[in-house]
Order: sequence, then C-alpha cells, then structure tokens
Amino acid sequence: MALAEDKNNILNKIKSAVSLDDLEKIRLYYLGKKGLIPEALKGLGSLSIEEKKSKGQELNIIKKLIEETIKDQKINIENKEIEKKLNSETIDVTLPPNISEQGKIHPISQTIFSIIEIFGNLNYVVETGPDIETDFNNFTALNIPEHHPAREMQDTFYINGDESNNVLRTHTSPVQVRTMLNTKPPIKIIVPGRTYRSDSDATHAPMFHQVEGLVVDESSTMVDLKSTLVTFLEEFFEVKNLQYRFRPSYFPFTEPSAEMDVAYTKINNKIKIGEGDDWLEILGCGMVNPIVLENCNIDSKKYQGFAFGMGIERLSMLKYGISDLRSFFDPNYRWLEHYGFSVLDSQTRSGL
Repeated sequence: MALAEDKNNILNKIKSAVSLDDLEKIRLYYLGKKGLIPEALKGLGSLSIEEKKSKGQELNIIKKLIEETIKDQKINIENKEIEKKLNSETIDVTLPPNISEQGKIHPISQTIFSIIEIFGNLNYVVETGPDIETDFNNFTALNIPEHHPAREMQDTFYINGDESNNVLRTHTSPVQVRTMLNTKPPIKIIVPGRTYRSDSDATHAPMFHQVEGLVVDESSTMVDLKSTLVTFLEEFFEVKNLQYRFRPSYFPFTEPSAEMDVAYTKINNKIKIGEGDDWLEILGCGMVNPIVLENCNIDSKKYQGFAFGMGIERLSMLKYGISDLRSFFDPNYRWLEHYGFSVLDSQTRSGL
C-alpha cells in the first residue's frame, strides 16, 4: 500500500513542521475525518478476510506511528516557542526600574522612612525585635506591676498553650529592654515596628505600628528630650516654630513622665499641625525609670536617659489627612493610589 511504502516520507514531513498550524494541517490530511487513513480503512470492506486483516494491521501501525510522531513534534515545537519567548523576554535586573510601572508605597511605610531619616540625622540607630515577646521583656523589666490593667486579657494577646506566658508585644519597648541587656551605654536607638492590642475602632486597630526612642548615657536630661522631640516634629510636619506643651503624666517605665501636645487648626475639616488655639496629644515620653535601668543590669547611679513613643498610624493620619485608621489595612487599590507615594517620592525623601 502507498501509505505503508511512503511511511518514512510521511514521518519526515511531520518532523519538518515548524509550527503548530503546519502540524495540525498534516494531522488532518492523514488522520482527519476525511483523511487518508480513515478513507483507506473504509476501503477495506471490499477486500477478502485475509487481505482485510493484513492491510488493516498495516494501516493501524502507520496510524499509530503518525499519532506518536505528531505528539512528539508538538512537544518540540512548544518547547522551542517557550525557549524563544524566555530569551526574548529576559529581564536584566541590573537595569534601572521603569518608574512609571511601579506600584505605590503605603503611607505607613513612607512615614517609617521619614522617621528613620530624621532620627538618623540625629545619630540614632534603628533596632528591631520579635513580635512574640516574653512577659519579662514586655512587662516586668519595664516596671509594669503584675496586676497592672495592661496585662489583662482584654488588652493583651497571650499565646495559647504557651506555659512561659509569652505575648504578642503590646509596644516596641521590649526591644529597648533587649538592647539594654545586650549593649553597654551609651545607647541611642529608635525602634519602629508592629505592636498588638485587643482594640478596634476608627482610631484603634488590633495590630498597629509604633516608634519608640531610647537614649541612655551619663548626662541626658529632660531638656535634651524636649529639644529632640521638637526637632523631630518640626521636621516631620514641615513646620517652623512649632507650638507645643508638655503635661505631667504617668508611665511605669519613665520618671518623671510627660505627654506632649501640639497646637493645631482645623480648616475645611482638615487638621493643620503647628499653630492654633486647640491642642492635640501627640506622644508620651519621660526620663527612664531607674528601676528599668537596674532590671536591665545598668547602673542607675552612673547612667540615666530618656525615652519616648508615638503611634505611626496617628502620625500618618495627621500628616496626610486620613480620617479612619482602619483604611490603612483595607486592600483598596484606589485608596492606595490616592494616599500612596511613588518610588521617586520615597527616594527623594530618603536621600537615595
């Protein structure tokens, strides 16, 4: 039969196909409903039983060879197309990014970049620590009494089944403890990071961000603390001659303690920080309690220092005019397009 005798030519023809379209045309020509193989099989009806059996076997053999060869060639063509596409779309990671195709930097990230830059210029070092902390680092070392309300279940996330009473840190102060335990003074650090408390509404979230600062040396005073915070806030809010006040307060880990307020004006439902007749609490601060120094193996008769802490979401809301804290955690691309920052904004702000 011609098909059997022309087997090698048929197979070579299949192997020479360079595209899936060419391969499909060959398949239809030989194996399609009206192809040569099906037509030849239909013609077996007029043959004798012996001829029908012999010719039928030959046709089935050539049919199977054609099917297998087409299948193999299809894989070869697809692999070549993939390889060609990979070669043509190779990304050179050494090339500068196309800024126009970049996403947006979240306001929280942008705020952290700004905080790090400002305090970096004041010679502060950034420290970090784990989100899951020991009871000692999170409470005891910071002079927080055993029955203090902050330790209650309604305020703190305790790790279930953990006999050591570990918690999701309620502030970034445990990093201050870790630093004091492992570093000899002088110490000058800021600690930005995630914190966790059991609270949720328009101005509170169960997970939020804080930045705390710590200075421990032989001579720091409340005057140094005051000048540091005023410098930071004037730089962060981009205002001159910031109007502010310090009010006496209480924190277990600082003594004396204070809360800092800044003046503000509300215009068209937007808050302008820096001046005005109204006051807004912005952060807490104070001189490090000698008990905390002693708990961290630092001689409180030789060393002293100050600490401060503020909410990063709060700073972001005040600076960028965001009214609801919960929107920070809402995966809304339009919101991020509006409040987010381009890479160039961030690089410019960070001095890159």
